[in-house]
Amino acid sequence: MALMEPPAAPNTVPWPPIIYGSAALAAWLLNLLLATGGIIPPVLHPVGATLMLAGLALDLAAMVSMYLRRANILPHRAATALVTSFPFSISRNPIYLGNTILLAGAALAFGNLWFAVLDAVAVQAVTTLAIKREEAHLAALFGLEWQHYTKRVPRWLKLCFSRVDNGKPKVNWRPN
Repeated sequence: MALMEPPAAPNTVPWPPIIYGSAALAAWLLNLLLATGGIIPPVLHPVGATLMLAGLALDLAAMVSMYLRRANILPHRAATALVTSFPFSISRNPIYLGNTILLAGAALAFGNLWFAVLDAVAVQAVTTLAIKREEAHLAALFGLEWQHYTKRVPRWLKLCFSRVDNGKPKVNWRPN
């Protein structure tokens, strides 16, 4: 009986930390050249700091969850477990979501709009270069378990809106 080869890694390069780190560095450098100060009122700086802490907390919660399941955390290595516990129960990519929230918070905290602009670019790049490849890798590795998980949990964070009697939208935090 032949031994099966473990599935190939989804990437050879750890794109997400490179992309988010580059976005943060570029935002800081761009602001030195083309300052965006004064656009964001200082009253929003604490809101940004709070968002940064929330993003960091989401990152750490995901890392602890992966550690407890003995799951590989490196984005360029093969998956070793399908983690579905919190925060993977609200987002299939809580580390990337945490990084996105962190950069958005930095835009407000530091009054630097370049963080917001480059955060949007980073989301697109991470989706293309990492998430879609990781999803194909996980589908091949975990099959039906992965399919059921993707039906329950959104890629990022899905806010569902439903109408209430007074006609105003109501946020439903549970994905369809």
